[in-house]
Amino acid sequence: MKRIIIIDGGPRKIFNTASMLKKFADGASSVSSDIEVKTVRLYELDYKGCMSCMACKIKGKASNVCKFKDALTPLLEEIAQADGLVLGSPIYFGDVTGQMRTFLERLAFPWLSYNDYSMTAPKRMPVVLLETMNGLPERNNSQGYGSMEYCITAALGEPERLIAYNTYQVKNYNNFELAGFSEEAKRQYRDEHWEKDLQMAYDAGKRMAETILK
Repeated sequence: MKRIIIIDGGPRKIFNTASMLKKFADGASSVSSDIEVKTVRLYELDYKGCMSCMACKIKGKASNVCKFKDALTPLLEEIAQADGLVLGSPIYFGDVTGQMRTFLERLAFPWLSYNDYSMTAPKRMPVVLLETMNGLPERNNSQGYGSMEYCITAALGEPERLIAYNTYQVKNYNNFELAGFSEEAKRQYRDEHWEKDLQMAYDAGKRMAETILK
């Protein structure tokens, strides 16, 4: 049985990022019953970022999986044995959420060797980096996964990037102080693009599953 692990780094259970990741999971599951797709919501876990304990760097016991024990430890061990990885986050202040960044510290630091500065994961695998944002393709301040994208590429392989732009922030703009946005324009953009964005995620799920089974 092959396994794809989806990491949802967004705080909302049923909004933009969660919806895109659900479609990705549906696409992957549609390919074969020999692929298990597991989704984990980071906001439901109690964990911290890298604790600088250096346990992953002890001579004779170095590990490329984080050794600090908390709620994130079993997930990191699962990812080490997975066949595909999907990371999804809304973009806040031009960056992924704090929960996602904290998770990535724990994921990537054990990959780094301070002997030769190489990045080595337990195994290489296809990766998708998904972003949902309020910005437009021609006007946004997103840094995406930032320096962590380099780490992911070096250790796991070149990721596929999926971006949904100009997403709804709330269901009813009249209930919030959001006068800087035109709900009509947001709705029009969503009507033109959202179903395509969901299909993009579904198709990406199929592609990853097909790649894993080859």
